[in-house]
Amino acid sequence: MAVSFKMCVSFGLFVGLMMLGLVSSAKFDELFQPGWAMDHFIYEGELLKLKLDNHSGAGFASKSKYLFGKVTMQIKLVEGDSAGTVTAYYMSSDGPNHNEFDFEFLGNTTGEPYLVQTNVYVNGVGNREQRMNLWFDPTNDFHSYSILWNQRQVVFLVDETPIRVHTNMEHKGIPFPKDQAMGVYSSIWNADDWATRGGLVKTDWSHAPFIASYKGFEIDACECPVSVAANEIADKCRSSGEKRFWWDEPTMSELSVHQSHQLVWVRANHLVYDYCTDTARFPVMPVECEHHHH
Repeated sequence: MAVSFKMCVSFGLFVGLMMLGLVSSAKFDELFQPGWAMDHFIYEGELLKLKLDNHSGAGFASKSKYLFGKVTMQIKLVEGDSAGTVTAYYMSSDGPNHNEFDFEFLGNTTGEPYLVQTNVYVNGVGNREQRMNLWFDPTNDFHSYSILWNQRQVVFLVDETPIRVHTNMEHKGIPFPKDQAMGVYSSIWNADDWATRGGLVKTDWSHAPFIASYKGFEIDACECPVSVAANEIADKCRSSGEKRFWWDEPTMSELSVHQSHQLVWVRANHLVYDYCTDTARFPVMPVECEHHHH
């Protein structure tokens, strides 16, 4: 690598109060590349479709890794009988002690709601699943799914409505993902050993191919070349002096009052599983659950 790549590259766009960020094109091939099963990719203008059949699923990955910012994709999920299938959209770093933020869309039989499972891995440890249904049919049209990540919180958003917040509670001795650059990924695959009703409902291959459709790829984040050391990444992607990133602004450190109300509504009306209340799995409540106010 050239010496110039020894530091995190932040493509600056000065907006309003000199806010730095990376505003990326919505074209798939400028941000992403196929990861596997290229013959299961269908390109239709600005649309990308991933196909799952009884031979293979498919997946793609971002060309770069990022630390802090916001990632958005518009996704239209598998129509009809999607039982046994999973469409995943997630951010992840590498290695055994990786960090990861997951959206997993769990297919269902026709007429039953899609379930959205979110999960957060910190230093290689997950088991923080939440599941909810949505307030719309995600197979009828495209909807935006976003991950907002800064030093204070990770927020999962659906059409800009927060559905989950993972708050930095390092002051309570709880690790928080803040120093590993993460790639952005999506894939569709067969997971009928667990995806639908705990694996009771299997994939009906007579309905294949199963198609997930994508458009509107946006990444507004701090881009990091692979050669950068972890401590340099954290420094380059953190606001200091004249360098100010929008995700470090005080308004980004917690939900707004309106967003907090939205999250309360989502949880009250659509949450169907929360690891924090699963006493069979966790006889002792996970320590972050004691402090999370949501």
